[in-house]
Amino acid sequence: MSFSSLVSDLTYRDSDRDEKRSTLSRAKSYASTAATSVSISGDISSQLHGGYSHPLARAWQAERQLTKSMLIYPLFISDSPDEEMLIPSLPNQHRRGLNKLVAFLAPLVRKGLRSVILFGVPMAPNVKDALGTAADDPKGPVIQATRLIRRRFPELFIVADVCLCEYTSHGHCGILRDDGSLNNQLSVDRISDVAMAYAEAGAHCVAPSDMNDGRIRAIKLKLIEAGIAHQVVLMSYSAKFSGCLYGPFRDAAGSCPSFGDRRCYQLPPGGRGLARRAIHRDINEGADIIMVKPASQYLDIISDAKEIGKDLPVAAYQVSGEFAMIHAAAKAGVFDLKTMAFEATEGILRAGATIVVSYFTPDFLDWLSD
Repeated sequence: MSFSSLVSDLTYRDSDRDEKRSTLSRAKSYASTAATSVSISGDISSQLHGGYSHPLARAWQAERQLTKSMLIYPLFISDSPDEEMLIPSLPNQHRRGLNKLVAFLAPLVRKGLRSVILFGVPMAPNVKDALGTAADDPKGPVIQATRLIRRRFPELFIVADVCLCEYTSHGHCGILRDDGSLNNQLSVDRISDVAMAYAEAGAHCVAPSDMNDGRIRAIKLKLIEAGIAHQVVLMSYSAKFSGCLYGPFRDAAGSCPSFGDRRCYQLPPGGRGLARRAIHRDINEGADIIMVKPASQYLDIISDAKEIGKDLPVAAYQVSGEFAMIHAAAKAGVFDLKTMAFEATEGILRAGATIVVSYFTPDFLDWLSD
């Protein structure tokens, strides 16, 4: 059964709930991932224009020392408009609603902030379901924040993280089978629809972090079919390892799995060969940028990514656990925060990354001259 058929079946089965029917219909597939009318010349990896359509994306093609333009700052966007809630496990980081976003971003943009990555955090009761139908709700946090930022900060490059874990009632990154395992086919169809919704809302870059097989090709085909592949960067979380370093992020995003874990779709620690295969896969499917996550613990994988994707920018995500540990070490007096943040980040760059997703971005905007 395709995701579109599943949605249709659930819609008619729940005929007494008009609002739910409307939500489910929004999740309907734009195009089948198995059969598409797209006709392109050559392999799908030949589609290059989207990867350098934006001035910042063009700057990412070059290698250089740490600069402000290399940094992407993660933002947690709540569906509660006036929320500004400190995340206890993630020092100095907050969940913010739309009404708090402009005032927060304005001074950072003046200091040289060039890019943000958006994570939606639905807080309203009963908004989560088994299909993550709220992920591409036009009134949801990511789409609304994208439109607001495009309007108020047109120079800011917007990356939209694409995953279902924040929106599913079970907290996993896709659609599940009855036995609780991941249904890759339905998940890819759903994830690619969400990516399309974010791109059409104005995101300059879509970044699928779900680690489902084939989602890069599915997204690329739908971008081509919609006629916008030339203006949207596709950044893949290609080598995303499972582990304990995501705890503060899951606190912030409310995305802890309600059962089990993500080891069957995130890479196992030490799985260097699997990481290399995943990087090859995503490059062949049309990724414009490849990412390694976590960053500091996987410098060898960053180096591999640079070797395999020698003609692509490589991104690295300094995840929440890395950030929290550096803060804890600085608080304990091991080294000062600035020294530790610079050493960790420069190590990532030496390994081969040219883009860094980092919670230290506001600090670097003060510490860096350019």
